[in-house]
Amino acid sequence: MMSKQAPPRQPRRQEALAEDPAVYVNLHRLMALENEGRRVNFRHPLRHSSVLAGRHSSRLRGRGLDFEELRHYQTGDDLRYLDPRATMRTGHPFVRSFTEERDRPTLVVCDQRMDMFFGSRLNFKSVTAAELAALVAWSAFHAGDRVGGLVFNDQRMEAIPAHRSRQRLQQLFAAVSRQNRELHAQSPGRMPHTNLDRVLLRCLNSAHHDHTICLISDFSGVGEATLRRMRQLAQHNDVLAFQVYDPIALSLPQHGRITMIDGELQVSFNLGQQAIHEPIAKFLRGRLAGVEELMRKSRIPLLMISAGMPTAEQYQRELGGPVRGRQ
Repeated sequence: MMSKQAPPRQPRRQEALAEDPAVYVNLHRLMALENEGRRVNFRHPLRHSSVLAGRHSSRLRGRGLDFEELRHYQTGDDLRYLDPRATMRTGHPFVRSFTEERDRPTLVVCDQRMDMFFGSRLNFKSVTAAELAALVAWSAFHAGDRVGGLVFNDQRMEAIPAHRSRQRLQQLFAAVSRQNRELHAQSPGRMPHTNLDRVLLRCLNSAHHDHTICLISDFSGVGEATLRRMRQLAQHNDVLAFQVYDPIALSLPQHGRITMIDGELQVSFNLGQQAIHEPIAKFLRGRLAGVEELMRKSRIPLLMISAGMPTAEQYQRELGGPVRGRQ
């Protein structure tokens, strides 16, 4: 697991860091992403360039249709709903009419573990994940769905039940912001006990069927049980995986130092040494490839979101929405 470890700072410098938008988010910032999120509705037909238009899933299931009645054909009715048996039996055209489900609960799962507290270019991964959680929540809210969430760090999970209200979104964003601002490079080392498998198990207990579940994480620490639980989760729900990564995972610098942490162990490496650079670069690339393979086997669409680029721009592009110019 990797995290940015800064040297000890004076109090004034630490206060300045707490207000750095690349390092921490706040509730106001997440609420202000409403206009960006409402531009994307991933229940509508998607462009061919969208990741959800792939061979595994052309689009999300959307809201279901419940049969309401069989009635006489009226001019303008969709001929696809013509009922052949009733038409042949009576000699008059009959069509089936349906009512659409009012909503589908959306569960936003946001990772704020220490492994996410790293950034080499624009944002920390934890910040990008928080912004993604807000964008997804706003998209679902404006699609007419109830929205809830599960926010987790190395020590605990916070569950926010799904409800269609701005107050519930505010509760979700407050939990995201709270856990985001608890991340600290000099925090005392504690062995983490919240791994991804436990989070997925909590999702299985909360979302039995007909949910849209958006997993936002770097997916570190996946184990043998992860694939099984992913498949269980996707069996009766729509699942989207947003993998947040830092650009350094694709292009490791040839020089400088990097600190790797695992629980209470911290080791600093000199990237200028070839014997060190190659294994670390291979490890980082392998972790991205491992997550891609996991999602492929689970038949879950995977969206790659870089912490080195504006979050909303990538979100809109990956889901087929309008794309703004680069900032």
